[in-house]
Amino acid sequence: MTRPPVPPFTFETAAQKVRLAEDAWNSRDPVRVSLAYTEDSVWRNRSEFLQGREAIVAFLERKWAVELDDRLVKELWAFHGDQIAVRFQYGWRDQQGQWYRSYGNEQWKFSADGLMQRREASINDVPISPDGRRFLWPAGARPEGHAGLPDAVEELP
Repeated sequence: MTRPPVPPFTFETAAQKVRLAEDAWNSRDPVRVSLAYTEDSVWRNRSEFLQGREAIVAFLERKWAVELDDRLVKELWAFHGDQIAVRFQYGWRDQQGQWYRSYGNEQWKFSADGLMQRREASINDVPISPDGRRFLWPAGARPEGHAGLPDAVEELP
């Protein structure tokens, strides 16, 4: 199975890969997301370590049962050959109704067929008020033309 675009990446193909990953994540479909990874893909998500598509699906099912109504925006940070680095933010609420903004960075390494072999994510959560939410589109992919991530360093909450 080939998952275009494939490495080595150009600016355009790396940005396309990032947007495809964002759209899949915003689908909140663990199986769809897992198909972008090799069968034996290795993940580090915060302090959790996973390997393989089945573990990815189980992880995402657990995550989305706790992190409700999330909306994610990813942005290309850097790329080289078969690697891409992104920064991202997503807003979500817990079961008690507290909203959060999660800030993170990911490093990705791809196989020659365009599947992700390795994903390492560092993420921090900041409680926000409901009116502090940024990503307000209906569930699903971020609409074309919707603002990406802010360029300025943010004020502390």
